[in-house]
Amino acid sequence: MSKLYKLFQTAGNEVFSQEVSKIAPYFSTIEPFFKELRPGHAEVTVKNRKEIHNHLGTVHAIAMCNGAEAAAGLMTEASIPAGFRWIPIGMSVKYLAKATTDITVIADGSNINWGEAGDKDIPVSIRDQAGTDVCSATITVKISEIK
Repeated sequence: MSKLYKLFQTAGNEVFSQEVSKIAPYFSTIEPFFKELRPGHAEVTVKNRKEIHNHLGTVHAIAMCNGAEAAAGLMTEASIPAGFRWIPIGMSVKYLAKATTDITVIADGSNINWGEAGDKDIPVSIRDQAGTDVCSATITVKISEIK
């Protein structure tokens, strides 16, 4: 079990969310709150704040991308077995609607074989409070054995 996943289980959502932003400071721009984290699944909320708005007054596309990478990355960390490591190598994004509310970012790795090295495509859904998909992403991570 990774140190970060163990921290989530022992420290709780609030402390874990703050610690993630200290470890990877760019995530602090969106103030992610990790609601759920387990192997194959992560759910993160991002509050609709002026600091992450675009010129239209809605959640900026890159803020949504930041949330997607946070959810997919930490879910990957919770999913890979001991002796493996990962790094993000790509992102594909589709902007589907304006995000005018808080958003929920869900990374679903339930159909991924985490015990095998190679590139893994992680689907990520980003929804507003009404449940409307406002963005979808695929985060590609490279999994390799630690040598």
